[in-house]
Amino acid sequence: MATQAQLPARTSRRRMPGQLRLLAASVMMLVGAFLPWLYTPLGTVTGMRGPGLWTATVGLLALAGALVPIRFLAIGQALVAAAVCVALPLWQFFHVFRLVGMQGWVPGPGLVLTLAGGVLAAVAGWQLWSLRPRADAG
Repeated sequence: MATQAQLPARTSRRRMPGQLRLLAASVMMLVGAFLPWLYTPLGTVTGMRGPGLWTATVGLLALAGALVPIRFLAIGQALVAAAVCVALPLWQFFHVFRLVGMQGWVPGPGLVLTLAGGVLAAVAGWQLWSLRPRADAG
């Protein structure tokens, strides 16, 4: 049996600034994909009937970016997730608005949560991009 002196020292990895924001953004994207995106008189329209499939996929990509220790991969994953999760909810809103105006429908929490997750992923990507390496880091 190995004694305490023979065991290798445990090291913990420091999280980069922005990774926790990216983790929160990925949770928002994933939850928002499954919630109703539109409320209509005929019922609700969930995100999984269309663009929510895309946002759930990039939500998992953002989750991977929050866990990966390589900075440039995390930046790329954050920016791809942000682009999709901002563009699709905005397109969905303006597309329905152009078709019927605001009569008879209301944006749902999934649409808003996904859009907020996309904005938060963009903020996390910017924070990861502007990360300055410390001079005293060996």
